[in-house]
Amino acid sequence: MSQFIKLGDDHNPIELELHSDGEREFFTTSNPCSWAKPGEEITPDKLRTRIEPWLTALFQSEHLNLLVGAGLSTAIQESANGAPPVGMSWIDDLKVCQQEIDVFANKAAKLAGRKAGNIEDQIRAINELLKGLEILTVLNTPLPASPPLPNPPYRDLAQELSGLQSELSRCLETFTASISTGENAIRNADRERKTETFNYLVNFLMSFSSRTATRDRLHIFTTNYDRIIEIGAELAGLRLIDRFVGNISPVFRSSRLEVDFHYNPPGIRGEPRYLEGVARFTKLHGSLDWYETEGTIRRFGLPFGAASVEPFLQVEGTGSANYQQLMIYPNSVKDRETAEYPYVELFRDLAAATCRPNSTLVTYGYSFGDEHINRVLLDMLTIPSTHLVIIAYGDPLGRIMRFLEESGRKAQISLLLGDHLGDLKILVDYYLPKPAIDRTSIRMAELLKSRGLNNNETTSPVIGSTE
Repeated sequence: MSQFIKLGDDHNPIELELHSDGEREFFTTSNPCSWAKPGEEITPDKLRTRIEPWLTALFQSEHLNLLVGAGLSTAIQESANGAPPVGMSWIDDLKVCQQEIDVFANKAAKLAGRKAGNIEDQIRAINELLKGLEILTVLNTPLPASPPLPNPPYRDLAQELSGLQSELSRCLETFTASISTGENAIRNADRERKTETFNYLVNFLMSFSSRTATRDRLHIFTTNYDRIIEIGAELAGLRLIDRFVGNISPVFRSSRLEVDFHYNPPGIRGEPRYLEGVARFTKLHGSLDWYETEGTIRRFGLPFGAASVEPFLQVEGTGSANYQQLMIYPNSVKDRETAEYPYVELFRDLAAATCRPNSTLVTYGYSFGDEHINRVLLDMLTIPSTHLVIIAYGDPLGRIMRFLEESGRKAQISLLLGDHLGDLKILVDYYLPKPAIDRTSIRMAELLKSRGLNNNETTSPVIGSTE
Protein backbone atom coordinates (compact mmCIF):
# COMPACT_ATOMS: atom_id res chain seq x y z
CA MET A 1 0.00 0.00 0.00
CA SER A 2 1.28 3.47 -0.90
CA GLN A 3 1.92 6.04 1.78
CA PHE A 4 1.28 9.74 1.32
CA ILE A 5 3.10 12.43 3.26
CA LYS A 6 2.80 16.20 3.11
CA LEU A 7 4.68 18.32 5.63
CA GLY A 8 6.29 21.73 5.85
CA ASP A 9 7.26 23.02 2.43
CA ASP A 10 5.71 20.14 0.44
CA HIS A 11 3.32 21.66 -2.10
CA ASN A 12 1.50 18.38 -2.76
CA PRO A 13 1.32 14.95 -1.10
CA ILE A 14 4.45 12.86 -1.73
CA GLU A 15 3.70 9.22 -2.55
CA LEU A 16 6.01 6.69 -0.89
CA GLU A 17 6.32 3.08 -2.03
CA LEU A 18 7.15 0.52 0.66
CA HIS A 19 9.91 -2.03 -0.04
CA SER A 20 11.19 -4.93 2.03
CA ASP A 21 14.27 -7.11 1.59
CA GLY A 22 13.26 -9.57 4.31
CA GLU A 23 15.30 -7.94 7.05
CA ARG A 24 14.33 -4.29 6.86
CA GLU A 25 11.79 -1.98 5.31
CA PHE A 26 12.38 1.27 3.44
CA PHE A 27 10.55 3.63 1.11
CA THR A 28 11.22 5.23 -2.24
CA THR A 29 9.45 8.03 -4.03
CA SER A 30 9.06 8.95 -7.67
CA ASN A 31 7.65 12.39 -6.87
CA PRO A 32 10.03 15.33 -7.00
CA CYS A 33 10.47 16.82 -3.54
CA SER A 34 13.01 18.93 -1.65
CA TRP A 35 14.03 16.28 0.89
CA ALA A 36 14.49 13.11 -1.18
CA LYS A 37 15.62 12.21 -4.70
CA PRO A 38 13.55 9.88 -6.92
CA GLY A 39 14.47 6.29 -6.11
CA GLU A 40 16.46 7.25 -3.02
CA GLU A 41 16.16 4.88 -0.06
CA ILE A 42 14.11 6.47 2.72
CA THR A 43 14.16 4.67 6.07
CA PRO A 44 11.60 5.10 8.87
CA ASP A 45 14.36 6.80 10.89
CA LYS A 46 14.80 9.39 8.16
CA LEU A 47 11.05 9.93 8.05
CA ARG A 48 11.10 10.38 11.81
CA THR A 49 13.63 13.21 11.61
CA ARG A 50 11.20 15.00 9.32
CA ILE A 51 7.84 14.13 10.89
CA GLU A 52 8.48 14.29 14.65
CA PRO A 53 9.92 17.84 14.80
CA TRP A 54 7.18 19.14 12.53
CA LEU A 55 4.43 17.62 14.68
CA THR A 56 6.15 18.84 17.83
CA ALA A 57 6.15 22.39 16.49
CA LEU A 58 2.47 22.16 15.55
CA PHE A 59 1.56 20.69 18.94
CA GLN A 60 3.00 23.86 20.46
CA SER A 61 0.25 25.94 18.88
CA GLU A 62 -1.64 28.21 21.21
CA HIS A 63 -4.75 26.07 20.75
CA LEU A 64 -4.52 22.32 20.07
CA ASN A 65 -7.50 20.12 19.17
CA LEU A 66 -7.78 16.41 18.38
CA LEU A 67 -10.62 14.94 16.31
CA VAL A 68 -10.86 11.15 16.62
CA GLY A 69 -12.91 9.00 14.25
CA ALA A 70 -13.75 5.33 13.97
CA GLY A 71 -10.16 4.55 12.96
CA LEU A 72 -9.01 4.69 16.59
CA SER A 73 -11.66 2.19 17.73
CA THR A 74 -10.72 -0.11 14.85
CA ALA A 75 -7.01 0.10 15.68
CA ILE A 76 -7.53 -0.59 19.39
CA GLN A 77 -9.85 -3.53 18.79
CA GLU A 78 -7.60 -5.14 16.17
CA SER A 79 -4.57 -4.68 18.44
CA ALA A 80 -6.35 -6.19 21.46
CA ASN A 81 -7.85 -9.31 19.91
CA GLY A 82 -6.30 -9.59 16.45
CA ALA A 83 -9.63 -9.40 14.64
CA PRO A 84 -11.28 -6.47 12.85
CA PRO A 85 -14.42 -5.08 14.47
CA VAL A 86 -17.78 -6.35 13.37
CA GLY A 87 -19.19 -4.04 10.71
CA MET A 88 -22.48 -2.24 11.04
CA SER A 89 -25.38 -4.58 10.41
CA TRP A 90 -28.31 -4.08 8.07
CA ILE A 91 -31.87 -4.69 9.26
CA ASP A 92 -33.60 -6.65 6.48
CA ASP A 93 -36.81 -7.63 8.25
CA LEU A 94 -38.48 -4.29 9.06
CA LYS A 95 -42.21 -4.76 9.50
CA VAL A 96 -43.13 -1.31 8.19
CA CYS A 97 -42.05 0.34 4.91
CA GLN A 98 -38.98 -1.87 4.44
CA GLN A 99 -38.59 -1.06 0.74
CA GLU A 100 -39.06 2.70 1.15
CA ILE A 101 -36.61 2.90 4.05
CA ASP A 102 -33.97 0.81 2.25
CA VAL A 103 -34.17 2.92 -0.92
CA PHE A 104 -33.92 6.15 1.07
CA ALA A 105 -31.02 4.83 3.17
CA ASN A 106 -29.04 3.66 0.14
CA LYS A 107 -29.67 6.94 -1.67
CA ALA A 108 -28.43 8.93 1.34
CA ALA A 109 -25.35 6.71 1.59
CA LYS A 110 -24.44 7.26 -2.05
CA LEU A 111 -24.84 11.01 -1.67
CA ALA A 112 -22.37 10.79 1.22
CA GLY A 113 -19.87 8.94 -0.99
CA ARG A 114 -20.51 5.41 0.26
CA LYS A 115 -21.45 2.46 -1.92
CA ALA A 116 -24.34 1.22 0.23
CA GLY A 117 -26.27 2.17 3.34
CA ASN A 118 -25.93 0.73 6.83
CA ILE A 119 -27.98 0.61 10.00
CA GLU A 120 -27.15 4.25 10.76
CA ASP A 121 -28.75 5.27 7.47
CA GLN A 122 -31.77 3.11 8.26
CA ILE A 123 -32.19 4.73 11.68
CA ARG A 124 -32.01 8.16 10.09
CA ALA A 125 -34.60 7.16 7.46
CA ILE A 126 -36.93 5.79 10.15
CA ASN A 127 -36.65 9.03 12.14
CA GLU A 128 -37.55 11.04 9.02
CA LEU A 129 -40.48 8.75 8.24
CA LEU A 130 -41.77 8.94 11.81
CA LYS A 131 -42.00 12.71 11.54
CA GLY A 132 -44.02 12.38 8.36
CA LEU A 133 -46.39 9.77 9.85
CA GLU A 134 -46.91 11.94 12.92
CA ILE A 135 -48.04 14.76 10.64
CA LEU A 136 -50.32 12.47 8.59
CA THR A 137 -51.99 11.04 11.70
CA VAL A 138 -52.50 14.29 13.59
CA LEU A 139 -55.97 14.79 12.06
CA ASN A 140 -56.95 11.25 13.00
CA THR A 141 -56.99 12.37 16.61
CA PRO A 142 -60.55 13.49 17.51
CA LEU A 143 -60.82 17.26 17.90
CA PRO A 144 -63.73 19.13 19.51
CA ALA A 145 -64.55 21.08 16.36
CA SER A 146 -64.21 18.47 13.63
CA PRO A 147 -64.41 14.69 13.23
CA PRO A 148 -61.22 12.73 12.39
CA LEU A 149 -60.42 12.19 8.73
CA PRO A 150 -60.56 8.60 7.46
CA ASN A 151 -57.38 6.73 6.59
CA PRO A 152 -56.62 6.04 2.93
CA PRO A 153 -58.29 2.78 1.88
CA TYR A 154 -54.97 1.01 1.37
CA ARG A 155 -53.23 1.74 4.71
CA ASP A 156 -53.70 2.30 8.42
CA LEU A 157 -51.45 5.26 9.22
CA ALA A 158 -51.89 5.11 13.01
CA GLN A 159 -50.93 1.44 13.06
CA GLU A 160 -47.94 2.10 10.83
CA LEU A 161 -46.81 4.88 13.16
CA SER A 162 -47.01 2.59 16.19
CA GLY A 163 -45.25 -0.24 14.36
CA LEU A 164 -42.48 2.02 13.11
CA GLN A 165 -41.80 3.31 16.61
CA SER A 166 -41.33 -0.28 17.75
CA GLU A 167 -39.02 -0.94 14.81
CA LEU A 168 -36.95 2.11 15.70
CA SER A 169 -36.44 0.71 19.19
CA ARG A 170 -35.36 -2.63 17.71
CA CYS A 171 -32.90 -0.95 15.34
CA LEU A 172 -31.41 1.11 18.17
CA GLU A 173 -31.09 -2.04 20.27
CA THR A 174 -29.22 -3.80 17.45
CA PHE A 175 -27.03 -0.76 16.86
CA THR A 176 -26.26 -0.46 20.56
CA ALA A 177 -25.37 -4.16 20.72
CA SER A 178 -22.78 -3.72 17.96
CA ILE A 179 -21.10 -0.91 19.92
CA SER A 180 -21.09 -2.78 23.24
CA THR A 181 -19.80 -5.91 21.46
CA GLY A 182 -16.72 -3.97 20.38
CA GLU A 183 -16.03 -2.81 23.92
CA ASN A 184 -16.63 -6.30 25.27
CA ALA A 185 -14.16 -7.81 22.77
CA ILE A 186 -11.46 -5.45 24.04
CA ARG A 187 -12.24 -6.13 27.69
CA ASN A 188 -12.14 -9.91 27.22
CA ALA A 189 -8.99 -9.95 25.09
CA ASP A 190 -5.80 -11.77 26.09
CA ARG A 191 -4.31 -10.05 29.12
CA GLU A 192 -0.87 -9.37 27.61
CA ARG A 193 -2.25 -8.07 24.33
CA LYS A 194 -4.80 -5.95 26.14
CA THR A 195 -2.13 -4.46 28.40
CA GLU A 196 0.09 -3.64 25.43
CA THR A 197 -2.85 -2.11 23.55
CA PHE A 198 -3.89 0.10 26.43
CA ASN A 199 -0.28 1.23 26.89
CA TYR A 200 -0.23 2.41 23.28
CA LEU A 201 -3.59 4.12 23.76
CA VAL A 202 -2.28 5.93 26.84
CA ASN A 203 0.88 7.06 25.04
CA PHE A 204 -1.18 8.20 22.06
CA LEU A 205 -3.41 10.39 24.23
CA MET A 206 -0.54 11.73 26.31
CA SER A 207 1.39 12.76 23.19
CA PHE A 208 -1.34 15.33 22.63
CA SER A 209 -2.34 16.17 26.19
CA SER A 210 1.15 16.63 27.66
CA ARG A 211 1.09 20.40 27.35
CA THR A 212 2.37 22.85 29.91
CA ALA A 213 -0.44 24.16 32.06
CA THR A 214 0.15 27.74 30.86
CA ARG A 215 -1.12 26.79 27.40
CA ASP A 216 -4.73 26.32 26.39
CA ARG A 217 -6.10 22.88 27.21
CA LEU A 218 -6.12 20.16 24.60
CA HIS A 219 -9.70 19.68 23.36
CA ILE A 220 -10.55 16.15 22.23
CA PHE A 221 -13.51 15.65 19.89
CA THR A 222 -14.79 12.28 18.72
CA THR A 223 -17.53 10.98 16.45
CA ASN A 224 -17.43 7.57 18.18
CA TYR A 225 -20.15 6.24 20.49
CA ASP A 226 -17.87 3.88 22.46
CA ARG A 227 -15.82 4.81 25.55
CA ILE A 228 -12.32 3.90 24.35
CA ILE A 229 -11.02 7.43 24.83
CA GLU A 230 -12.55 7.58 28.30
CA ILE A 231 -10.95 4.32 29.41
CA GLY A 232 -7.62 5.45 27.97
CA ALA A 233 -7.85 8.72 29.87
CA GLU A 234 -8.59 6.85 33.10
CA LEU A 235 -5.54 4.64 32.66
CA ALA A 236 -3.40 7.68 31.86
CA GLY A 237 -4.65 9.67 34.84
CA LEU A 238 -5.95 12.30 32.43
CA ARG A 239 -8.86 14.37 33.73
CA LEU A 240 -11.53 15.02 31.10
CA ILE A 241 -13.75 18.09 31.31
CA ASP A 242 -17.05 17.71 29.47
CA ARG A 243 -20.49 19.26 29.80
CA PHE A 244 -21.69 16.79 32.44
CA VAL A 245 -21.95 17.85 36.08
CA GLY A 246 -22.56 15.50 39.02
CA ASN A 247 -21.40 12.20 40.47
CA ILE A 248 -24.26 9.70 40.76
CA SER A 249 -26.11 10.61 37.55
CA PRO A 250 -24.24 13.48 35.84
CA VAL A 251 -26.42 15.99 33.99
CA PHE A 252 -25.54 17.64 30.68
CA ARG A 253 -25.19 21.38 31.33
CA SER A 254 -24.89 24.25 28.86
CA SER A 255 -23.22 26.42 31.49
CA ARG A 256 -19.99 24.49 32.07
CA LEU A 257 -17.81 26.70 29.82
CA GLU A 258 -14.37 27.69 31.16
CA VAL A 259 -14.55 25.24 34.09
CA ASP A 260 -11.01 24.10 34.89
CA PHE A 261 -8.77 22.48 37.55
CA HIS A 262 -6.37 24.53 39.70
CA TYR A 263 -4.18 23.89 42.73
CA ASN A 264 -2.42 26.04 45.33
CA PRO A 265 1.37 25.51 45.51
CA PRO A 266 2.69 24.94 49.05
CA GLY A 267 3.56 28.17 50.82
CA ILE A 268 1.99 30.39 48.16
CA ARG A 269 -1.30 32.13 48.89
CA GLY A 270 -3.67 33.57 46.34
CA GLU A 271 -1.81 32.30 43.27
CA PRO A 272 -3.58 29.14 42.08
CA ARG A 273 -1.95 27.36 39.15
CA TYR A 274 -3.41 25.21 36.42
CA LEU A 275 -3.29 21.49 37.11
CA GLU A 276 -1.41 19.41 34.53
CA GLY A 277 -2.97 16.38 32.86
CA VAL A 278 -6.33 17.97 32.04
CA ALA A 279 -8.16 17.99 28.68
CA ARG A 280 -11.57 19.03 27.42
CA PHE A 281 -13.71 16.34 25.82
CA THR A 282 -16.69 16.41 23.45
CA LYS A 283 -18.55 13.47 21.88
CA LEU A 284 -20.16 14.99 18.79
CA HIS A 285 -22.60 12.16 18.03
CA GLY A 286 -23.53 11.16 21.55
CA SER A 287 -22.43 8.18 23.60
CA LEU A 288 -23.44 4.67 24.58
CA ASP A 289 -24.03 5.83 28.17
CA TRP A 290 -26.07 9.00 27.51
CA TYR A 291 -29.84 8.94 27.84
CA GLU A 292 -32.69 11.43 27.89
CA THR A 293 -35.09 11.53 30.82
CA GLU A 294 -37.56 14.13 32.05
CA GLY A 295 -36.23 16.80 29.72
CA THR A 296 -32.56 16.37 30.69
CA ILE A 297 -29.58 14.48 29.28
CA ARG A 298 -27.84 12.27 31.82
CA ARG A 299 -24.92 9.86 31.82
CA PHE A 300 -25.53 6.55 33.55
CA GLY A 301 -23.02 4.15 35.08
CA LEU A 302 -22.30 1.67 32.28
CA PRO A 303 -19.08 -0.35 32.84
CA PHE A 304 -16.64 -0.49 29.95
CA GLY A 305 -17.17 -3.72 28.06
CA ALA A 306 -20.62 -4.47 29.49
CA ALA A 307 -22.19 -7.32 27.51
CA SER A 308 -25.48 -5.44 27.17
CA VAL A 309 -26.89 -2.00 27.85
CA GLU A 310 -30.38 -3.31 28.63
CA PRO A 311 -30.01 -4.08 32.39
CA PHE A 312 -28.67 -0.59 33.04
CA LEU A 313 -31.39 1.01 30.94
CA GLN A 314 -33.98 -0.90 32.94
CA VAL A 315 -32.63 0.62 36.15
CA GLU A 316 -32.72 4.12 34.68
CA GLY A 317 -36.15 3.54 33.14
CA THR A 318 -37.66 2.11 36.35
CA GLY A 319 -37.98 -1.42 35.05
CA SER A 320 -38.35 -0.96 31.28
CA ALA A 321 -35.55 -0.43 28.73
CA ASN A 322 -36.50 2.30 26.27
CA TYR A 323 -33.75 2.39 23.64
CA GLN A 324 -35.23 5.53 22.11
CA GLN A 325 -33.98 7.42 25.16
CA LEU A 326 -30.36 6.58 24.30
CA MET A 327 -28.50 9.58 22.91
CA ILE A 328 -26.62 7.87 20.09
CA TYR A 329 -26.98 9.98 17.02
CA PRO A 330 -26.02 8.48 13.63
CA ASN A 331 -23.75 10.50 11.39
CA SER A 332 -25.85 13.15 9.73
CA VAL A 333 -25.94 14.40 6.17
CA LYS A 334 -28.25 17.32 6.86
CA ASP A 335 -27.23 20.24 9.00
CA ARG A 336 -30.65 20.55 10.58
CA GLU A 337 -30.11 17.21 12.32
CA THR A 338 -27.38 18.84 14.41
CA ALA A 339 -29.63 21.74 15.40
CA GLU A 340 -31.37 19.67 18.06
CA TYR A 341 -30.42 19.65 21.73
CA PRO A 342 -27.82 18.67 22.91
CA TYR A 343 -25.96 18.38 19.61
CA VAL A 344 -26.18 22.09 18.88
CA GLU A 345 -24.10 22.68 22.02
CA LEU A 346 -21.53 20.07 21.02
CA PHE A 347 -21.02 21.42 17.53
CA ARG A 348 -20.81 24.95 18.89
CA ASP A 349 -17.90 23.70 21.01
CA LEU A 350 -16.22 22.30 17.88
CA ALA A 351 -16.51 25.57 15.98
CA ALA A 352 -15.45 27.68 18.97
CA ALA A 353 -12.38 25.54 19.69
CA THR A 354 -11.09 25.27 16.12
CA CYS A 355 -12.08 28.50 14.35
CA ARG A 356 -9.69 30.86 16.11
CA PRO A 357 -6.17 32.13 15.38
CA ASN A 358 -3.06 30.04 16.15
CA SER A 359 -5.10 26.84 16.32
CA THR A 360 -4.04 23.35 15.20
CA LEU A 361 -6.49 20.51 14.66
CA VAL A 362 -5.23 16.92 14.33
CA THR A 363 -7.59 14.30 12.92
CA TYR A 364 -6.92 10.61 13.47
CA GLY A 365 -9.07 7.88 11.94
CA TYR A 366 -11.62 10.41 10.65
CA SER A 367 -12.80 9.62 7.11
CA PHE A 368 -14.18 13.10 6.30
CA GLY A 369 -17.63 11.61 5.74
CA ASP A 370 -19.57 14.15 7.84
CA GLU A 371 -20.27 17.27 5.81
CA HIS A 372 -21.27 19.35 8.85
CA ILE A 373 -17.85 18.67 10.41
CA ASN A 374 -16.03 19.27 7.12
CA ARG A 375 -17.69 22.66 6.83
CA VAL A 376 -16.32 23.66 10.23
CA LEU A 377 -12.84 22.55 9.14
CA LEU A 378 -13.09 24.63 5.96
CA ASP A 379 -14.16 27.63 8.01
CA MET A 380 -11.19 27.08 10.30
CA LEU A 381 -8.77 27.10 7.36
CA THR A 382 -9.97 30.56 6.30
CA ILE A 383 -7.90 31.83 9.26
CA PRO A 384 -4.29 31.96 7.97
CA SER A 385 -2.65 31.01 11.29
CA THR A 386 -4.57 27.73 11.65
CA HIS A 387 -3.30 24.31 10.58
CA LEU A 388 -4.95 20.94 9.94
CA VAL A 389 -3.04 17.66 10.40
CA ILE A 390 -4.70 14.60 8.84
CA ILE A 391 -3.52 11.17 10.03
CA ALA A 392 -5.33 8.14 8.65
CA TYR A 393 -4.71 4.46 7.97
CA GLY A 394 -6.38 4.62 4.55
CA ASP A 395 -8.68 6.55 2.27
CA PRO A 396 -10.75 3.89 0.46
CA LEU A 397 -13.44 6.33 -0.69
CA GLY A 398 -11.07 9.13 -1.63
CA ARG A 399 -12.70 11.62 0.73
CA ILE A 400 -9.46 12.80 2.34
CA MET A 401 -7.72 13.53 -0.95
CA ARG A 402 -10.86 15.19 -2.27
CA PHE A 403 -11.05 17.42 0.80
CA LEU A 404 -7.37 18.33 0.38
CA GLU A 405 -7.89 19.30 -3.26
CA GLU A 406 -11.14 21.18 -2.75
CA SER A 407 -10.08 23.08 0.36
CA GLY A 408 -7.83 25.45 -1.59
CA ARG A 409 -5.61 25.71 1.54
CA LYS A 410 -2.93 23.06 0.95
CA ALA A 411 -0.26 25.15 2.68
CA GLN A 412 -2.25 24.87 5.92
CA ILE A 413 -2.73 21.10 5.73
CA SER A 414 -0.31 18.32 6.68
CA LEU A 415 -0.98 14.70 5.71
CA LEU A 416 0.18 11.30 6.99
CA LEU A 417 -1.79 8.65 5.11
CA GLY A 418 -1.23 4.92 4.79
CA ASP A 419 -0.99 1.65 6.68
CA HIS A 420 2.50 2.60 7.90
CA LEU A 421 2.16 6.31 8.63
CA GLY A 422 -1.35 5.86 10.04
CA ASP A 423 -0.69 2.74 12.13
CA LEU A 424 -1.28 3.52 15.81
CA LYS A 425 1.73 1.58 17.15
CA ILE A 426 4.13 2.95 14.54
CA LEU A 427 2.88 6.46 15.20
CA VAL A 428 3.52 6.14 18.92
CA ASP A 429 6.90 4.43 18.50
CA TYR A 430 8.31 6.63 15.74
CA TYR A 431 6.48 9.77 14.79
CA LEU A 432 4.43 11.32 17.60
CA PRO A 433 6.29 13.70 19.94
CA LYS A 434 7.56 12.40 23.23
CA PRO A 435 4.81 12.80 25.89
CA ALA A 436 6.83 14.73 28.46
CA ILE A 437 6.46 18.10 30.13
CA ASP A 438 9.10 17.68 32.82
CA ARG A 439 11.62 20.50 33.08
CA THR A 440 14.58 18.08 33.31
CA SER A 441 14.00 16.72 29.79
CA ILE A 442 13.53 20.23 28.43
CA ARG A 443 16.72 21.58 30.00
CA MET A 444 18.70 18.51 28.88
CA ALA A 445 17.57 19.00 25.27
CA GLU A 446 18.54 22.68 25.43
CA LEU A 447 21.94 21.86 26.96
CA LEU A 448 22.79 19.24 24.33
CA LYS A 449 21.73 21.62 21.58
CA SER A 450 23.93 24.41 22.94
CA ARG A 451 26.92 22.00 22.93
CA GLY A 452 26.41 21.21 19.28
CA LEU A 453 25.31 17.63 19.76
CA ASN A 454 22.88 16.25 17.20
CA ASN A 455 21.44 13.02 18.55
CA ASN A 456 17.86 12.67 17.31
CA GLU A 457 16.90 10.43 20.20
CA THR A 458 18.06 12.85 22.91
CA THR A 459 17.72 16.27 21.34
CA SER A 460 14.37 15.92 19.63
CA PRO A 461 12.07 18.59 21.07
CA VAL A 462 9.46 17.61 23.60
CA ILE A 463 5.95 18.89 23.86
CA GLY A 464 6.64 20.91 26.97
CA SER A 465 9.44 22.86 25.30
CA THR A 466 8.93 26.61 25.15
CA GLU A 467 10.97 27.02 22.00
